[in-house]
Amino acid sequence: MPKLIWREPIATTTITSRQPTGEELGPDAVPRAREPEPEPKAEAPRRVVTLGDIAGRESGGLVVLLVAVGILTLASDEFLTGNNLANLARQVAIFGIIAVGQLVVILTAGIDLSVGSVLGLSGASTAQFLVAGMPIWPAFLLGVAIGTVLGIVNGLLVTRALLPPFIATLGMLGIARGIVLVTTDAQTVQGLPPGFQEIANGTILGIPNLLIIAIVVTGVMWFVLSRTVFGRYIYAVGSNPESARLAGVPVRMVTTSVYAISGLLAGLGGVLLASRLGAGIPTAGTGFELNAIAACVIGGASLFGAKGSAIGAATGALIMGVLNNGGNLLAINAFYLQIAIGVLILVAVGFDQLNTRRSAAAG
Repeated sequence: MPKLIWREPIATTTITSRQPTGEELGPDAVPRAREPEPEPKAEAPRRVVTLGDIAGRESGGLVVLLVAVGILTLASDEFLTGNNLANLARQVAIFGIIAVGQLVVILTAGIDLSVGSVLGLSGASTAQFLVAGMPIWPAFLLGVAIGTVLGIVNGLLVTRALLPPFIATLGMLGIARGIVLVTTDAQTVQGLPPGFQEIANGTILGIPNLLIIAIVVTGVMWFVLSRTVFGRYIYAVGSNPESARLAGVPVRMVTTSVYAISGLLAGLGGVLLASRLGAGIPTAGTGFELNAIAACVIGGASLFGAKGSAIGAATGALIMGVLNNGGNLLAINAFYLQIAIGVLILVAVGFDQLNTRRSAAAG
């Protein structure tokens, strides 16, 4: 019969997540190396908030404007006088309205070269309506409507006839200028009623009406571009029209609409200019399209689309107006002012290209 062997019970252990101490390991046990504790992460350096973070792409234009105003304030005692500022406001207001209209086209990577001719046609046509006996406000609205219709035609030429914006609007530039010269026989239309002239030359609480209208136009376009779906559509079309189309954006409608807005504001500018001058001048607006483009570029807009704001375009128009006004006060040759504006355009475009390359390299 097999012998029974007595065995002592074997002690059992429980595995826990606690690290055993030296006493628990025993004198002959090799202690396990402790895992190194993770080093505390270094705090990222605080980024300095710049004017560009606060004002965006308009920061460069704001700096130029502040410098120009400071220099002219020191150089001329007449710059900050009430009469001069009122004249400056009236001069800049019409340029600012046209520049805002040009901006919405530029945001879609387009261009509108017809705004100067549309301005001249709308202003001269309104003057003819008034001389023919039409009431002031119907003539006013009809003049603005003429600009709107021409803008819609530009949009249809771009979206339906598939013409490049440069060619379509260049053709409209010649058509509108030719129509106004034919209909007026290249003669100034005079004899406008005083009530019509009061629209642009009057004031409200000492503030020129033209300045109030320009501020309202700029504010409305700022709201549309930054706070509405239509505004996001405009930026989307300027960024990549094909991607915008695939995302459900009505690209043709948006493109036609921005040219209609540009024509509407050009028509408004033409009517206001006729009111300010008290006459319909068929050659009015010559070269205004280049000034409007320059104001947008100086104000931070990119000719490649999707970059810019209404406030920036208005700031660019104000910079150009301040330079022209200061040149007149200081008796500076106007040719030098043209050189200065040209340099500003080159510098603005150069900075835009530099920022684009930096973003591409970092992204």
